[in-house]
Amino acid sequence: MQWIKSDVGKFLLKAVGIYICWYLLYELWLLPEGSLDEWLTTNIVSVSAGILQSMDYDIFAYNRLIGIGESAGIYLADGCSGIAAIGLFIGFVIAYPGAWIPRFAFILAGIGIIYLVNIVRTVTLVIVQVRWPEMFGVTHDYSTTAIFYLVIFGLWIIWANMSDRNTTETEVSMSS
Repeated sequence: MQWIKSDVGKFLLKAVGIYICWYLLYELWLLPEGSLDEWLTTNIVSVSAGILQSMDYDIFAYNRLIGIGESAGIYLADGCSGIAAIGLFIGFVIAYPGAWIPRFAFILAGIGIIYLVNIVRTVTLVIVQVRWPEMFGVTHDYSTTAIFYLVIFGLWIIWANMSDRNTTETEVSMSS
């Protein structure tokens, strides 16, 4: 049980605790209530539609549904907004040590990046559905989801390096 007192143990306990709180908040309140997911998914559809139109696709978009031409389109259901992933990202950043002002700025930047990745994911899925329909399931279930979480992991690594560098610089300047 000595590992609990280590920096890694403290981080893991904080990260798991924050994730459990976020999961309960999202699954028991935000997801069933639905308005945040609905707002974000309709926004993602709108932005994705604009991107697809700029690529000269004949698209249709209505609320959470977006597609090309005569395709069935894809429907962004609750849970496809990226909110759960954003919560996971925020939990990692909060659990890792660091100053609060840079942490807050990094969280805002990370939310923006995750949002953009979700737009790219949506655009990709709409195109795959029309051009390579046999690959849609694999792309939806594995490829884009893996990329999504790799981006979150990459952001956390960047935060860990930034936080460690800032902490070391602060310690050096205080000891001088």
